[in-house]
Amino acid sequence: MPLVGDPTSAATRAARPDGWAFDDETVAALFAVLAARRDVRRFRPDPLAPELLRRVLEAGHQAPSVGHSQPWRFLVVTEPTTRQQAALLADRERLRQADLLTAERRTRLLDLQLEGIREAPVGIVVACDRRTPAAGVLGRATYADADLWSCACAIENLWLAARAMGLGLGWVTLFQPKDLAALLDLPDGVETLGWLCLGWPDERLPEPGLERRGWSHRLPVDEVVIEERWPTDGGPARPTSHLAAPDQAAVVAGRDTGDDLLAVPGSLGVLDATVDRVLALRADAPTGGTLVVAAGDHPVTRYGVSAYDPSVTAMVLDATRSGVSMGAVTARQAGLGVLAVHARPTGPAGDLVDTDALEPADVDALVSQGTEIGDQAASEGLVCLGEVGVGNTTVAAALTCLLLGVAPDEAVGLGVSADASMVRRKLDVVTRAVDRARSHHGDGASRPLGALAAVGGPEIALLTGVAIGAARQRVPVVLDGLVTSVAALVAVHVEPAVQAALVAGQRSREQAHGHVLRALGIEPLLELRIRSGEGVGASLAAQLLLTVVRVRAATARVYED
Repeated sequence: MPLVGDPTSAATRAARPDGWAFDDETVAALFAVLAARRDVRRFRPDPLAPELLRRVLEAGHQAPSVGHSQPWRFLVVTEPTTRQQAALLADRERLRQADLLTAERRTRLLDLQLEGIREAPVGIVVACDRRTPAAGVLGRATYADADLWSCACAIENLWLAARAMGLGLGWVTLFQPKDLAALLDLPDGVETLGWLCLGWPDERLPEPGLERRGWSHRLPVDEVVIEERWPTDGGPARPTSHLAAPDQAAVVAGRDTGDDLLAVPGSLGVLDATVDRVLALRADAPTGGTLVVAAGDHPVTRYGVSAYDPSVTAMVLDATRSGVSMGAVTARQAGLGVLAVHARPTGPAGDLVDTDALEPADVDALVSQGTEIGDQAASEGLVCLGEVGVGNTTVAAALTCLLLGVAPDEAVGLGVSADASMVRRKLDVVTRAVDRARSHHGDGASRPLGALAAVGGPEIALLTGVAIGAARQRVPVVLDGLVTSVAALVAVHVEPAVQAALVAGQRSREQAHGHVLRALGIEPLLELRIRSGEGVGASLAAQLLLTVVRVRAATARVYED
């Protein structure tokens, strides 16, 4: 273990999962402080010792913050004139808000004691410095207000520390934020969360003040705890998943296999994290596997979206079956078996622009066929996905747009050997196909198999089933390029637990591929600008993954005395 950071090992933590707990007396004291925290409104005029104020502020500064951004700023105000001006702002706002209430609630609000700003010896205005762009703070790109939440955590810390030391703290938010900001000369981009009154309390409330005054009451905890997801209020139930992801014990057990290695923790980066996920699926690590290559024909090629004649699909499929295609040779070098399948619908196939790509019955049949293949291939170890199909990057781009809401110009890529005019034709085809599908079928994410029928392809439908079948057997599924990843995306929409089995073998040059991998929440093992399909990238990644599995099993381990 390193000499800094966590000194414990997985063995120590497994033997005593509760070993991080404080003693019972400390825990009881914490819960007593939580239960006794009060919003104090009446204060004694006695001064507050500087060391006590410092301890309260230090407690606030120990709060959690998104991205460890520490956006809070504590403005300590003791000047009587400033406190008086702040109290005047609060009085004005109290009267304004009272006029918005019913007569009975108005009277109750006006009866509330709000003299703490004038009485308390110290005022603390917690301000949030929001001038750093949200995208520059880890966690704020998705929840832009998480910096404000961080400041609210700081206020809670201040409150609890004050209560533990016998001080009173009251939070006053009866201000127009711009007025309070102007009073304190806050710059643009710095927002207040109100005024905290701090001092020795002149009331010792046995229960919350607003509850004692009949303003409100604390709800029973059972009324605010919801199991799993928000109630649907009689709406249609979500489809039942028949596939379960690894449970917490399996996830931890997989990770623990790398904890006591004679190596720096996480020394292999993405590979270590991927092996953890692989071992979480099943304790017996894979030693080999199968590359499943699915081929499909696409009428969309009539729009000139590919640099190759559709007959190339059959040529590559024959070479794969003979073991001499690039994908088959790469798989063999990785120690993988190869299974090549020509995915053929029984009904008519459409060109995406004027008609749906597949009949719904064909989608169901191909997914079922693929599920059986995935079930069988899983017995050999890893299941790697490959594809062959002239024109299928156009198909995959359209399906990405329909499933993820991505704009066509952010999804359409070069494909293989395309020129500028061909890319323009692809963009036009994808735009028209997506518009037609949305007008006829609506949102693709809510109907993944419907989206597959509208703008998908037969090999994508079959590989969707392969991913589901392999995941059902708790076997890792190694993806290749965009087409196989889109198939996995459909599988995850159908069975969310499939995601736990997915390994991104590579990130291809296709523009849509990054969108799909982000939606799947997986990081690629390789980024080599590979242009071939056929499972070449998946086979190379599988070879790397199997090597690292063996490395983890054979590397020396550190044992505790």
